[in-house]
Amino acid sequence: MNRQRGKRTAIGARPPANPHAEAWVRQGDAGGLQKGDLYTARLTLDITPAMRARIKVSAFTQGVTVADLLRALLEREFPETSL
Repeated sequence: MNRQRGKRTAIGARPPANPHAEAWVRQGDAGGLQKGDLYTARLTLDITPAMRARIKVSAFTQGVTVADLLRALLEREFPETSL
């Protein structure tokens, strides 16, 4: 067993806070959404690996995320209707 007695490694001082970074973190979402403006719910689907691959390739070629691609698809298929 290797013990080092009396030898301590100093931890550097905490860097000074950046007020611009702190303000950015406190402001929350940069898009200006307030809490409660957007609620999300997670949806889980079982799909084949081949289908998953096709979705990922399609999202990549369109330059969007898989989530954004699927949200747009679902929005087109199930538009919000005014009652």
